[in-house]
Amino acid sequence: MAEKMNGDESTSWKVASTNFKVYKTKFKVPTDKSSLSIIIAMALVLLSWPLFPGGVAGDEPGAFPQYGAGVIQVRLYTDYFCGPCRSIEPTAEALLRDLVKKQRITLTLVDLPLTRNSVLYARYFLYALNKRNELEHALKVRNFLFETAAAREKSSPERIETAFKNKGIAFASFDPKALFARYNELIKEDGVHSTPTCVIVKTGKKETFIGTDEVIKALKKLP
Repeated sequence: MAEKMNGDESTSWKVASTNFKVYKTKFKVPTDKSSLSIIIAMALVLLSWPLFPGGVAGDEPGAFPQYGAGVIQVRLYTDYFCGPCRSIEPTAEALLRDLVKKQRITLTLVDLPLTRNSVLYARYFLYALNKRNELEHALKVRNFLFETAAAREKSSPERIETAFKNKGIAFASFDPKALFARYNELIKEDGVHSTPTCVIVKTGKKETFIGTDEVIKALKKLP
C-alpha cells in the first residue's frame, strides 16, 4: 500500500513506481561516490518504467479523457486515493468546466496510479467513458470514484460494477492497454511523480504546478 512521502504531505503525494506497485523506502544515504552512482542509476531505471501495464498507443477506442479545443494544453494528473486530489476536485472542476466551455483550453485528465487499487479505478473510469465520453459525464464519474475511494469499500471489479449500476453509471468494458500506453507516454513526457500535478503548455512553454494551492492558482491565472 502506498503511503504519503516526505515533503508537503498536505498538498501532494509522491510516487516511485514499477508498473502497479508503489514503494516507500527509508534508508541512510551513503556518502561514497560509487554507491551514490548505483542509487542514481537505479532511480533512473525505475522512473523509466511504465506505471500502467504495457500496450502501444494508437487504434484505441474513443474513451480517452480529453476535452475542448483551446490552444492552451492543460493536463491534470490525479489519483483517486490521493486526499489532496479529492480536496481540490470541486474547485478545479468548476474552473476546468468554464475554461473548456469557453474553448480556452484542451484538457486531458490523466490518472497517475499511487496505490494497488489505483489502476483498477482508472480502468473503470475508462469503461464509463467508453459508454459516454463527454466532459460532464467524466467529471461525474471522477467525483463518484473519488468518493468511493475515500470510503475504501469497493476494491474489486464486482463491487465497483455494482456501485456503478446503483448510481446509474453505464459502462462498457474493453482492453484499455492502448489508453494506458497514452497515459504512460504523458507521464514520462511531463516527468510527473506526484499528485495533484497540473502541466500547462502555452505558446510553446511548459510549466508544471504541484500541490493543491499551486494547481488552483495556475488554473485561476489562465486567460
